[in-house]
Amino acid sequence: MCLVTRLTTLALCVMTLAQATAQSAQDFFPSRPIRIVVPFAPGGSTDIVARALSEELGNILGQPIVIENKPGADGIIAMQELLRSGADGYTLMIGNVATNAVGPLFHAEKLAFAYERDVAPVMRLVDIPGVLVATTRNFTPLTLPELIAYAKENPGKVNYGTPGIGNYVHYDMALLANRAGGLVMRAIPNKAGASGVINDLLVGTVQVAFVNAASAAGSIEAGTLRPLAVVNRDRLASLPNVPTMQEAGFTGVGTIAWQGLFAHSAVPRSVLEKLLKAAAQALGAPATRRVLEQQAFNIVPTTSLDEARSWFTGELRDWRKIIQETKIDEAN
Repeated sequence: MCLVTRLTTLALCVMTLAQATAQSAQDFFPSRPIRIVVPFAPGGSTDIVARALSEELGNILGQPIVIENKPGADGIIAMQELLRSGADGYTLMIGNVATNAVGPLFHAEKLAFAYERDVAPVMRLVDIPGVLVATTRNFTPLTLPELIAYAKENPGKVNYGTPGIGNYVHYDMALLANRAGGLVMRAIPNKAGASGVINDLLVGTVQVAFVNAASAAGSIEAGTLRPLAVVNRDRLASLPNVPTMQEAGFTGVGTIAWQGLFAHSAVPRSVLEKLLKAAAQALGAPATRRVLEQQAFNIVPTTSLDEARSWFTGELRDWRKIIQETKIDEAN
């Protein structure tokens, strides 16, 4: 056998062995602990979802699930960690509409990676209803129409809260202002996030904001925040007399904040399928459902990788339209 033939045969053997090893690794996935990166500090909605899911997910997969909180840069730090860790399925990310839809579009020119190419949705997990609230501190509007009338009569005198420039609730308020006839209201970002926005409402620094319904529930019950409209497909059982944004005449305004499971797009499909199946089982477990439903989260899993991709493609398409209509930039 000539040298060239021997080398060719050796190369083919090496390739075959590598392919067999890779296939074996996929067949026995997972064989070590799995990390879930969370783009926020502990205690928030995304962290709650991650921890509620992780225990059952670990039991199903037979490996520990380690939660790592990587807050900052609107989720970019967490996504960089996801991509830096490789495409073997052992590092995942649970993100939300802010970090995994709006942020990558808003910061597209700053990203060191191609988001839609490199990050893949595995499953939509839960939806979190929102509510448009007004402070009761020196602010008189009782309904959404009254808020609109007040803002028209007092241009520039209504401040609204947002966890940051370009956050989805920033777009929600800008879109409401556009659709209500060009209201002039001022965005007041709070670096402390959603909890900071609620505090600004309570002290009267801002007059209105879209917030998580569960986070605002205590203040609404205490009478320090006034609900004007809910952001959900239906009215909330806890606020039966408060109309939805659609009922109030503003279809498509306001974001039902979803949480989703994401992976490196180069993870083998067979591994993603295993993760999808296990996540679906974990999400349906009584213990997981109990934790999530106590937080008023709606469990709405996608049932296949293709469905998740279709849903997420639609999300990005819709957010591109909103970003184009509102024209928010970092100077707003």
